[in-house]
Amino acid sequence: MPHHITPTRLAVALPITVLALAAFWPALFSPQSPLTGLPAEYLTAPSLHHWFGTDQFGRDVFARVVYGSFSTLSSAVLAVGVSLLLAIPAGLLAGLSSPRVERAIRACADIVLSIPEIFLSLSIITLIGPGAIHVALAVGISQTAGFVRMIHTEVARVQATEYMEAAIGIGGTFSQVVLRHVLPNSLAPALALASLRLGTAILAISTICFLGYGPPPPTPEWGLMITEGRDYLSTAWWITTFPGLAIIFSAWTASLVSHAIRSTP
Repeated sequence: MPHHITPTRLAVALPITVLALAAFWPALFSPQSPLTGLPAEYLTAPSLHHWFGTDQFGRDVFARVVYGSFSTLSSAVLAVGVSLLLAIPAGLLAGLSSPRVERAIRACADIVLSIPEIFLSLSIITLIGPGAIHVALAVGISQTAGFVRMIHTEVARVQATEYMEAAIGIGGTFSQVVLRHVLPNSLAPALALASLRLGTAILAISTICFLGYGPPPPTPEWGLMITEGRDYLSTAWWITTFPGLAIIFSAWTASLVSHAIRSTP
């Protein structure tokens, strides 16, 4: 094994590869249809033919879990992207502007952080309506305040370094200093937080979809699959168990990525 391929990197790369392939090439994992099933095979226990069993409509649960990865993971990535898109300019503004503006932005962030994210997400969805994209937007907005606080803290730290004084001393303009020094050095910790918040976004999106605010049936989505199978817990445990394990696996993978980023020298 080459010296640069460590067991830690393999432990991170393998689950990421599995999730990426499941999201973008689900047919590699299952030839079954996630939307149609055979009524004669409804509530079939896990077997060699149906690895995760079938649901109340005879649909293959393994196929629905695999195809559902794109809906859940893409929504989580969109949510984190929205958070960063909103937080980067707000964090830079708080760190580079006047103390009055800084206090105002920090006060707004503190108010948002005082509200539980799931309640804030549900409140936003109530205003803009249900749907996969709306769920991602709501979760992304609810997570923005944490990114704002981190980016603001990093901007203040970078501004106090000696190389910032040197950059200004040699005649660097404000925009050059911000783009070449402040922004790149302030975003590195935010990337580790983004990967960690990706796991939180997966859990939040699945919870909201479980409550019925996500994509409508028969869309294969992990949270929706759990709510569809909750009436069959005593007779068909596999309908809810395997989507739940997929959620846990995805959130665990996100935490691995976050740890790998933070531990990289």
